[in-house]
Amino acid sequence: MNDDVRMTAWVRGRVQGVGFRWFTRANALEIGGLVGFALNLDDGRVQVVAEGPRENCHRLLDWLRSDDTPGRVDGVTEIWDTPRGGYDGFAIR
Repeated sequence: MNDDVRMTAWVRGRVQGVGFRWFTRANALEIGGLVGFALNLDDGRVQVVAEGPRENCHRLLDWLRSDDTPGRVDGVTEIWDTPRGGYDGFAIR
């Protein structure tokens, strides 16, 4: 299945001040077909929202959980939903 979905992920660990959002955006653009954003949260986590084909969102989620990310990821929690739209590309917020 390659229907469009919305994936929201919260990434815990040492993920602020290490270029995590920039690399997340770069990977989303490399995967292609994804729009959304990466945002630093006040509690030290990074929130990632990606909308696009389910397979592409899974690829981004796999990368978020991999050892290839900058910093250190201690865990990722995600939820899946229907796309809401309104994004123009993939932004760093």
